[in-house]
Amino acid sequence: MTRRDKTNYYLDIAETVCKRSTCLRRKFGAIVVKNDEIISTGYNGAPRGRANCVDLDYCYRTRMNVPRGQRYELCRSVHAEANAIISASRADLMGATLYLACHDAQTDTLDGAVEPCSMCKRLILNAGIEKVVIRQDAEHHFEIDTAAWIEDDDSLAEDITKGY
Repeated sequence: MTRRDKTNYYLDIAETVCKRSTCLRRKFGAIVVKNDEIISTGYNGAPRGRANCVDLDYCYRTRMNVPRGQRYELCRSVHAEANAIISASRADLMGATLYLACHDAQTDTLDGAVEPCSMCKRLILNAGIEKVVIRQDAEHHFEIDTAAWIEDDDSLAEDITKGY
């Protein structure tokens, strides 16, 4: 019997968590792990008490033809990464790893070409999470050292283009 390696084990769990997502576009699942212990999980969906897109049967961003990766302020959902972070204490998040998996909501196929959005990157950095691991397919993933987001501060380029 071959035992599943830990990275894919945690990504399998993140992929299972994404099945709770209520987004009509993409289903994300995130888990935070530290010292081989799952600290928290999160999936994308509307804030507690508010109607989810699956309940409303429409996505506002889709109705407005908003392209993928843009205008997240129009989205009803709290992102999976954010939900995982707010469900844990900062002490538990310091030095942790966040595992992320995504499925296309229409086809239920794995979408391995994802990364946390700029808002989630800020939350991940402030939480003290050191690494993000993203599932590409059933056996492959890529890792991001979050320190690279500090060294390559993409928000500076955004500020310049906006004239700040």
